[in-house]
Amino acid sequence: MQSPQSTVIVITSAEDVTANLVIMALNERQGVQVAHVDPADIGDVLSFDAHMGVELGQWSGRLHTPSRDVALDEVGAVYYRRPSPFSSRFAHLPEREKEFAVTEAWHGLGGVLYNLHGAVYVNHPSAINRADFKPAQLQTAAQLCMPVPRTLITNDAARAREFAAEHGPIIYKSFRGAPHASDGQVAAIWTQPVTEHEIDDSIAMTAHMFQVQVLKNADARVTMIGQKVFAYRITTPDGALDWRRGDWGTLVHEPIDVPEPIEAALHAYLDAFGLAFGCFDFAIEAETGQWVFIECNPNGQWAWLPDAEAMAQAFADEILKGWWS
Repeated sequence: MQSPQSTVIVITSAEDVTANLVIMALNERQGVQVAHVDPADIGDVLSFDAHMGVELGQWSGRLHTPSRDVALDEVGAVYYRRPSPFSSRFAHLPEREKEFAVTEAWHGLGGVLYNLHGAVYVNHPSAINRADFKPAQLQTAAQLCMPVPRTLITNDAARAREFAAEHGPIIYKSFRGAPHASDGQVAAIWTQPVTEHEIDDSIAMTAHMFQVQVLKNADARVTMIGQKVFAYRITTPDGALDWRRGDWGTLVHEPIDVPEPIEAALHAYLDAFGLAFGCFDFAIEAETGQWVFIECNPNGQWAWLPDAEAMAQAFADEILKGWWS
């Protein structure tokens, strides 16, 4: 029997090409209603009313979007991607009023959307936030017996220089990357080698991550969607330390089998963070062929990979699992 729940909410910005692939896959499933929601549209474009009472026991009401009206108690799943920040909606307000409006929208509208009773979340934003910290990623990977680079996180220049002298060659890697510029342009801070003599006292200002450089001959990108695994060996024409920094059109993608112990560890990793999906990056050591865990993006991009259409179908399966028949 079909569930009375029939709607999938896709929470993301309008320009999200990756989410659009999943929306198309969901639209192919008979009877599934899909509503695209960017919470930052709150106002004339997006309105809502949510009701709660002892006799209800869960949020009920409606969400009015540009594409359709949604009954909250008919939402069976939420696909959470990359919504616009609320701050963009209230940018015209004075700072104090903007801060108030952002906080109220996040805790009010966000609080309802992220606590829909019985809904499947892929992934829930709280799980994404928890899994987004690289110290947590590395610790979890190590506890699951995946090789990880020796790592130092510090703001102490003397300790960083000692680390470089003892374990060099080392690399520097940012935790989150550069913020958007004032004109909206996206910048990036690539993983880069650093020497003992390049480290000065200016690092005391904030936290830095240094790692022993993995001497690799390739990278591996493993996309886990529920129980489905999509893995590619990635090489660059110039053997770049960070394959993201160049022309993605020149990258060489080859399907690759994930070693069984690594695959088992990745399923356990997702379970540890309460995730249904994650994009994992590994460095493959040139001498030994060992897979070394680098990071996991719990809300990563995958539309650029050769199996993007199959991945979109896997997402549709995972989003509908357990409530749609």
